[in-house]
Amino acid sequence: MEITNYGDISPRTAGFATRKLLDRGQHLMVLERFGQVDPQGKNKTKTRKYRRYNSLARATAPLAEGISPAGQRLTFTDVNCNLEQFGDVVWITDVIIDTHEDPVLDEATKLCSEQSAETIEVIRYNGLKAGTNVFLPGTATTRATVNGTISNSMLRKVYRTFKRNKAREISEIIKASGAISTEPVAPAFFALGHTDLLPDIKLLAGFTPTEQYSNSDKALPGEVGKVDQFRFILTALFEPFLAAGVAGTTYLSGGSAVSNATACDVYPVLFLGKDAYGMVPMQGQNAIEIGVVNPKKTTDDPLGQRGLVSWKTWQGIVILNQLFMARGEVACTANP
Repeated sequence: MEITNYGDISPRTAGFATRKLLDRGQHLMVLERFGQVDPQGKNKTKTRKYRRYNSLARATAPLAEGISPAGQRLTFTDVNCNLEQFGDVVWITDVIIDTHEDPVLDEATKLCSEQSAETIEVIRYNGLKAGTNVFLPGTATTRATVNGTISNSMLRKVYRTFKRNKAREISEIIKASGAISTEPVAPAFFALGHTDLLPDIKLLAGFTPTEQYSNSDKALPGEVGKVDQFRFILTALFEPFLAAGVAGTTYLSGGSAVSNATACDVYPVLFLGKDAYGMVPMQGQNAIEIGVVNPKKTTDDPLGQRGLVSWKTWQGIVILNQLFMARGEVACTANP
């Protein structure tokens, strides 16, 4: 079966389909908004290098009269991001084309947009939740000893660590659209977690729901509210470590309330400062390609019974500064 970049549709139609896919899928991609964007063009290597220049030591010694200071050399830290390829195919038969009352290409594009967006979001989530800056509730010392929910104490500790390490609040995010552009937001650190955590988050002292914001129209998709310097965004794609914590009946295990003592699920909460991570975004034809092949007769398919809709993308995710982001690991109350 012969397949080019765009299959049987023109570049104009393919561009429209790609933009539609991006506009639809982007809204599912929470992490797309907060990372440092560095698109990878075609005919490049599979490695993207990020460089961060380190702060200079403070010049606290008084200058001697007539003597120039020795000066300092600039130092930097390089972080490499390896790109990998992902994709899938939806097969379409001639029977569907001939008999289905819905526009098959449109429906297949919708399904592929959701699949590709969720795939890329989970890939990024898996990369970021492997960070080394970890905060645990109460007396827990490891994931296996987690036996508590998110707390104001955890938020204060994360905030103190961020400020001590010069992490800055996020004041600009990527727009949820098919084009690479940004929009301003009120400066804040962002906390990203699973939707199961909402009841526990609402119990935090000082929690302000989005409907009580001075301008509720400025709330981001998935945003549920804020506490002090943190704005919370929740998505069901940020799945927990199942049955990884302390056994009991107080917290969810396997996503459900349990009557017998069972190891609780441990939910990661990603706390983000500015420029904490880098990514190759799902934007532009260089990063994602749509393929459409209508059923047609070939030597492999002599009766022209099979066609397809496909998507393919290159993606990379990398933590740029472990101290500009943190991972809280908490349990989730079973019966809030």
